[in-house]
Amino acid sequence: MKRKLFYLTPLLLALFIFASNFMDTGLFKFGDLNFAVWFILSVFCFACGWLINNTLGWRFGGRIVFSVIVSTTILSVILITVFKDYFGSSELLTENLILYSLRNVTLGCMAFFGMTFSELLVLQKENGKHKLRIESYEQLIMDARKEAELEIKEAKLQAEKIIFEAESQARKFQDKKEKLERDLKEFIQTEKELIQKYEEK
Repeated sequence: MKRKLFYLTPLLLALFIFASNFMDTGLFKFGDLNFAVWFILSVFCFACGWLINNTLGWRFGGRIVFSVIVSTTILSVILITVFKDYFGSSELLTENLILYSLRNVTLGCMAFFGMTFSELLVLQKENGKHKLRIESYEQLIMDARKEAELEIKEAKLQAEKIIFEAESQARKFQDKKEKLERDLKEFIQTEKELIQKYEEK
């Protein structure tokens, strides 16, 4: 039901575009109220485009706005052709058809402008969120790098400590070995001397 209500906005846009056909052709005569009415219609079309983008989305809403522009322009051409006396003299029929068609397209472009503006705001919000995520990921990466560097330093210190302990152990064993060799040589020397003394007797 709510989705169906969203389609009322394109109908409202079509009504605003079609209503522009009943305005005077001298739109920009500042002495009249024509320009103010044209400006208000443009603002309403802009608002309709904004709502269409927020409710129906950029792609689907864009197709609908385009179809509204085409259908209202065709309907306006038929209306102006049938009631050519109301919309101006029949001699200026081609000129009037072009003028009113351009009005419809201009108001439709205002709706597209509203859609674009709305989409830009949405994309900016998403871009801001992505930037925050990227910054947080970069911070996590930096923290992980610092932590990894600390762990590497700690591992290096541990490795140096293990190497130092191993070297000191190796020196101790070397010293013991050398002492044993000296003791063994002394023992052998003592044995030789004892054997010689024994033989001399």
